[in-house]
Amino acid sequence: MFEHSPFYRVHPVSPEAHLFAVDLRIEQLPSEALILSLPAWIPGSYMIRDFARHILRIEAGDQDGPLFLDKLDKQTWRLAHRGKPVNVRMEVYAWDLSVRSAHLDESHGYFNGSSLFLRIRGMDRGPCRLEIRPPNGDAYANWRLATSFRRLEAEPFDFGTYWAEDYEDLIDHPVEMGVFSLIPFEVRGVPHWMSITGHHQAEEARLRRDLPRICESHAALFGELPIDRYLFLTQATADGYGGLEHCFSTSLICSRDDLPALAMVKPSPGYRRFLALCSHEYFHLWHVKRIRPRAFMDQGLEREVHTRLLWVFEGITSYYDELALVRSGCIDETGYLEMLAETISRVLRTPGRRVQTLAESSFDAWIKFYQQNENSPNALVSYYAKGALVALTLDLTIRRDTAGAQSLDVVMRALWERHGRPGIGLEEHGLEALAAEVTGLDLSGFFHLALDSTEELELDGLLADFGVGMRPRAARHAKDFGGLTNGDAGDDPVPPTLGIRLRPDGGEPVIAHVLAGGPALAAGLAAGDTLVAIEGLRVTRDNLDKLLLAAGQGVEVEVHVFRRDELRAYRVRLAPAPLDTCEFWLLADAPAEAHRRRAAWLRPGG
Repeated sequence: MFEHSPFYRVHPVSPEAHLFAVDLRIEQLPSEALILSLPAWIPGSYMIRDFARHILRIEAGDQDGPLFLDKLDKQTWRLAHRGKPVNVRMEVYAWDLSVRSAHLDESHGYFNGSSLFLRIRGMDRGPCRLEIRPPNGDAYANWRLATSFRRLEAEPFDFGTYWAEDYEDLIDHPVEMGVFSLIPFEVRGVPHWMSITGHHQAEEARLRRDLPRICESHAALFGELPIDRYLFLTQATADGYGGLEHCFSTSLICSRDDLPALAMVKPSPGYRRFLALCSHEYFHLWHVKRIRPRAFMDQGLEREVHTRLLWVFEGITSYYDELALVRSGCIDETGYLEMLAETISRVLRTPGRRVQTLAESSFDAWIKFYQQNENSPNALVSYYAKGALVALTLDLTIRRDTAGAQSLDVVMRALWERHGRPGIGLEEHGLEALAAEVTGLDLSGFFHLALDSTEELELDGLLADFGVGMRPRAARHAKDFGGLTNGDAGDDPVPPTLGIRLRPDGGEPVIAHVLAGGPALAAGLAAGDTLVAIEGLRVTRDNLDKLLLAAGQGVEVEVHVFRRDELRAYRVRLAPAPLDTCEFWLLADAPAEAHRRRAAWLRPGG
């Protein structure tokens, strides 16, 4: 099987200098020159990252000496050969502590294959081998290795030789090396693990209890578990957050404070967020890694691949990642509604939802969502967050209009059976057509409003049919995202607004965003301005709300700022705080049918 197949070797030659050495040996050569390339982007993260920019040195040779590498573009080389086995060697700088690229220091090493492994054009559809070596020196004697690669000549969680079916498989198994905690568990008899790298004091028993329940919830939704192993690679940092999906694993980065604390009774908001992240990426093993947009199956990794379907793959996943927490029993109904309220509030706080449609958000993710600037809140809407609300609205609409006979769960199972299991890509309007066919409903008006317009989703009336009251109110403080109440309006004082957001770095009160339609924009304040004083009183991050509350809404105040090194004064008329915070309450007088609908929606099995 592996005779004359390409052979890759990765060696962390200098953790102190953050350098990986990557060797490639090619024995079976075509008659023409070899074309070698590195991807420009990594599947699941829709931004051109130009991984080749981290190559410090690349050279080639055979038994007779050096060979010339002719660079054709930023990431592609032509290698003329002499018909004898060729060796290519690269040194790659690795200092990106994220889930997308590569990172190496004295504490650990991590990489995605898209950052290190050259594709051999015309030879990328067959199997290949990979040897992963530990760093040299006694200081690294206790390092282990975590990856979902298939082992060839390696012990479990150890360095050695692995193999991949083809190049696509080769770059789909991230690798973590170093000292890490390892938490094993099973789902439907399939071995799973979570590795945690970095300082942490997580209660491993809690993770061993909660993770299988979430994974089983997703497996039950799709009706099968199409894997023989799965690994959660987790990097705990001070304030990280993010994930990237793979066929047999996921890479996660989280705040160590979000991991479950010892003797924690009720899941904290941080732990709920971490569980939702795990849930999100696990859902992707079906929905993204096996159910895929047709556009991604027809194109490569050299340039942008546009699709209007990112809301389908990320938005629907974002809906189910939290729904699985309540269905699995990891959180209660109150906890779920608190998480849902935060999602709605985040969308309400995005003026760009009135500018960009959900289909446009998906299509332009490469240049807008993944390359945000100071005006992004005014120009775009998240296909994750709004996509989750569209999925929620679609699910509840189907449940209500079919008297509970159908749901989005049924649509997802059909999506798996028709596209995921047979490996048939989803066409651009495929989800809309499939949903209408499976449910028997005319959903054309719904999809037009949800995907191709900037009209607001009518969630309040829909949720009332499930026994949940909903209303928007003003935020009481910066970290107030709403949640579940007893239905009382409340009378806490709310400060007026400038219509700005500050940079979240904890330093000086520097404006990060000036929101469309707000007082600051009308007065001329701009992103990057540092607030100095309001009505002659010094502004700090901690006292801004107090100063605004004392001034009162509708009042014109003098605001001093530094713009670069210039002191400027503006007259700003304060506006009432916007109603951009979602509040839920359970409708005690809702009919019995509404209570039955809510139970069917949130109970295990959906």
